[in-house]
Amino acid sequence: MTVEAQKETLGFQTEVKQLLHLMIHSMYSNKEIFLRELISNASDASDKLRFEAIAKPELLEGEPNLRIRISADEQANTLTIEDNGIGMSREEVISHLGTIAKSGTAAFMQQLTGDEKKDASLIGQFGVGFYSAFIVADKVEVFTRRAGADAAEGVRWESAGEGDFTIENIDKPERGTRIVLHLKAAETEFADGWRLRNVIKKYSDHISLPIELPKQNTGEEQEQPAEPEWESVNRASALWTRSRTDVKDEEYQEFYKHVSHDFDNPLSWSHNKVEGKLEYTSLLYVPARAPFDLYQREAPRGLKLYVQRVFIMDDAEQFLPLYLRFIKGVVDSNDLSLNVSREILQKDPAIDSMKSALTKRVLDMLEKLAKKDDEKYANFWNAFGSVLKEGPAEDFANREKIAGLLRFASTAQNDDSEVVSLDAYIERMQEGQDKIYYLTGERYSQVKNSPHLEIFRKKGIEVLLLTDRIDEWLMSHLNEYKDKQFVDVARGDLDLGKLEGEEDKQAQDEVAKAKADLVQRVKDVLKDDVDEVKVSHRLTDSPAVLVVTEDGMGLQMRKILEATGQKAPESKPILEINPAHPLLDKLDQEQDEARFADLTHILFDQAALAAGESLQDPGSYVRRLNALLVELSK
Repeated sequence: MTVEAQKETLGFQTEVKQLLHLMIHSMYSNKEIFLRELISNASDASDKLRFEAIAKPELLEGEPNLRIRISADEQANTLTIEDNGIGMSREEVISHLGTIAKSGTAAFMQQLTGDEKKDASLIGQFGVGFYSAFIVADKVEVFTRRAGADAAEGVRWESAGEGDFTIENIDKPERGTRIVLHLKAAETEFADGWRLRNVIKKYSDHISLPIELPKQNTGEEQEQPAEPEWESVNRASALWTRSRTDVKDEEYQEFYKHVSHDFDNPLSWSHNKVEGKLEYTSLLYVPARAPFDLYQREAPRGLKLYVQRVFIMDDAEQFLPLYLRFIKGVVDSNDLSLNVSREILQKDPAIDSMKSALTKRVLDMLEKLAKKDDEKYANFWNAFGSVLKEGPAEDFANREKIAGLLRFASTAQNDDSEVVSLDAYIERMQEGQDKIYYLTGERYSQVKNSPHLEIFRKKGIEVLLLTDRIDEWLMSHLNEYKDKQFVDVARGDLDLGKLEGEEDKQAQDEVAKAKADLVQRVKDVLKDDVDEVKVSHRLTDSPAVLVVTEDGMGLQMRKILEATGQKAPESKPILEINPAHPLLDKLDQEQDEARFADLTHILFDQAALAAGESLQDPGSYVRRLNALLVELSK
């Protein structure tokens, strides 16, 4: 097949069409970031070649010096970014430049809002920075050849950023990728050498390989040589290898954007060098927002791993536990071999020591953020709180430290947007209180108005309100904090300890004895629906409430199991009744057993609804209730 015969025109994936429309018709507040994105891609390509060349030195093709070259042609109004990194094959060009990664396609589409400014901020989040070239260019050409391939296997890709692109095979003697941007008429500034130097210094000074531009003439005008002289315009040293005192905040922020492909600044970072038995450097970042695949536990995650400043792999997940999968950054070790693989990492005892230390460093960083900046920590909690809640079950050694970072709604706050720490809860505990009380449920309005809280409101005891789907599972692994036991106010017998006087307990016992016959009648009617019927010590206003047995499974855990296709174990609730309520007084006086049964079933169903449960037989409930309403209206 001839080269010309291999030329074809292909359509962009639908999602890319929308993205390109967004790029072309939405203006970033800072257009120049397109250059940062393309330089970052070129840097990644060089890192990947370094790694592959460890096992296959022939991929370097006799040219071991890696670099990025940027040049502009003011007359043609073009900008060229060229690297001698890993390059791409024809299939890789179609895959990388014609589609958004499959794992992100659906999520990207779901998050497009129609608000162009908001949508533009998603671009970095989904790792599609290449398309930012169309912010300033009305046509883009890509010339590339994969390292190790024949010169005849070069590929040329071209698009005007509309519905399609063309691709053809070309001869390309040198490996790597050259991107030519045909700049829009209004973007001539990016064909100016001095402008390019300023942008590179601002955004890409941290890149660890040389970024070269043609040497600028100084003094009298001289004739340009046929081959330009190149000079590096960045430091070309790995940022994490520099002293912390030598790195500005802006440089840390730009490096974060490089490693994460995020467009926003991080909330916090920690730069640390460890010496001694193990020697390594880490630079860890807390992002400001969650990535689209945060809740896909099998999605790629982890730190960029370097060994003696040589890139080894992206997404090295062995250095942090799964509940910290949102952390971005790099780790550079002097103690691992250059030919390290994922399999070797899993067996290396040094990794366990590094993982333990890096985990503690992240938790310390979050603790510091929580103490230092309430607003930033609230931002972090809204983005990553649900994932952090996985921690107590996964990381026993740091369970208490993680618990101190958790935040919950509470009866002491006005709404669910206000959250409290466990330390703040303990500070407000009443004299004699030795337990941390909480209530789980599906919605804030449900738990806020739950009958389970009535005795706590009466006594002024604060209760944590947990409405995240993961909360019941979390609390099954978090038994205490700072020697204070957690107590679910909707489970088992309620013990208020020293907050309840002997007179209260004696009065409760007397009421239970006095209403023993009523309790038995109710239990006889509901024998198939409940585990037990009791006189309630929790209620002050409501007639009845459902309580989970001490070993029973709550509603949240049941729904989690059902959502994964598992069957929840059989368990029946306890029905607690409030004899002081007028409805119970009426029920106690009812002599007609059929009517007593109907009223008891209504009472039980109402308690189930208040607990957020779905009725087993809603038709019967409606029928009984309608009959009662008709009777009352006569």
